[in-house]
Amino acid sequence: MTQFFLYSVFFIFISLSSFLISSSGSKHITDINTRKQTPSPDSLQQSTSSLIFPVSGNVYPDGYYHAELKIGNPPKPYHLDIDSGSDLTWLQCDAPCENCTPAPHEPYKPRKDVLIKCVDPVCATVNSHANQPCDNQEEQCDYQVEYADQGVSMGVLVKDVFPLRFAIGDVHDPHLVFGCGYNQEFPNSVHPPYTDGVLGLSKGKLSIVSQLHDLGLVQNLMGHCLSTKGDGFLFIGDDGVVPSSGVSWLPNLSNSLDEHYRIGPADLLYGRKSTGVKGIPLVLDSGSTYSYFTSDAYGATLSMLKKDVKKLKDAEDDGSLPVCWRGSKPFKSINDVDKYFKPIVLSFPKAKHAQIEVPPEAYLIISEHGNACFGMLNGSEVGLGNFNIIGNNFLLDKMIIYDNENQRIGSISSNCHSLPRNEEQSSYLADEL
Repeated sequence: MTQFFLYSVFFIFISLSSFLISSSGSKHITDINTRKQTPSPDSLQQSTSSLIFPVSGNVYPDGYYHAELKIGNPPKPYHLDIDSGSDLTWLQCDAPCENCTPAPHEPYKPRKDVLIKCVDPVCATVNSHANQPCDNQEEQCDYQVEYADQGVSMGVLVKDVFPLRFAIGDVHDPHLVFGCGYNQEFPNSVHPPYTDGVLGLSKGKLSIVSQLHDLGLVQNLMGHCLSTKGDGFLFIGDDGVVPSSGVSWLPNLSNSLDEHYRIGPADLLYGRKSTGVKGIPLVLDSGSTYSYFTSDAYGATLSMLKKDVKKLKDAEDDGSLPVCWRGSKPFKSINDVDKYFKPIVLSFPKAKHAQIEVPPEAYLIISEHGNACFGMLNGSEVGLGNFNIIGNNFLLDKMIIYDNENQRIGSISSNCHSLPRNEEQSSYLADEL
């Protein structure tokens, strides 16, 4: 889920989650309407196609990118925050909803027949990591997912139909597990994203990618391409979407029990010059708006950067982010200020020629006050410890490929403003579905 950390008077997003699932102390969902039966997952045929979802969003001012999926029968649209940092997909749920945040669509209404019981292996698998096992195996399987910003989503696990049109034109309606969240709690300082829920895309067993792969519908691979122009695309599976050449590949360092995407070790450079920070591990998280580094890495980079911006004055009163600068007049766009800054580069000495170059237009934002603000943040100040998290702003205008088939992660500069292949064959649902 896209998360928020309060720092002074501004908020920022990040995701790192953990599960607690049980049957105790929960509300029980009653039957709401009926529907036609959809084909069971056992009837689905093997496929090697891909799903391609257009996405919309931005780093600033919204702070997230979302994809639209249709869920249920009849299918209804929902905007989901794309999040590679957590595995559980969840929707705000009218069960009824105890505490739901403003959203673009009405909450999902579950039926009694979609509820997952504690006896289901899905619940048992997640429950093995929790401290509150189900008291009664015939009860509904409740979940509680907690995020690093102290935000919480609580509800019940359900399994409902996701009608999907694949890039090759095939249509399937697999039944997938997700959370029906009837209680979302956030600290008073947090401003939740204007979405219907979260699309979990990590390596975990409950992620949409893992579930579709287990059904034999796609390869265990996904990726995203987020544009600075406010759009982009998400893809699951690979049917010619991933370029055959030019991709810089790095090993995914996470083990089988770790759902996060990890790369490294990396050396941190500013303007092609070493900051002195070397060998740091990184976590890629599309649920995080900005990028967070340890205090040493953050401080070394900021120190070098400030030497280049002596013509600009500090804008300590801006409040959008911790560090901002103002010019002689308000900046209207990044183009007005990027000449003062140099690229930040993550270099991977153990992988030949592999690096992630982040231009100023990616790591800077122009605030509503017309100042330039630094989108690399001190993770130590918000409780991240030794984590270095690469968020959306460092990944703009790049295709990022999470290849779980081969335990590697790829990156290539790309025109994320254009959908790959044929737009009319993309996986978002046709009107007649």
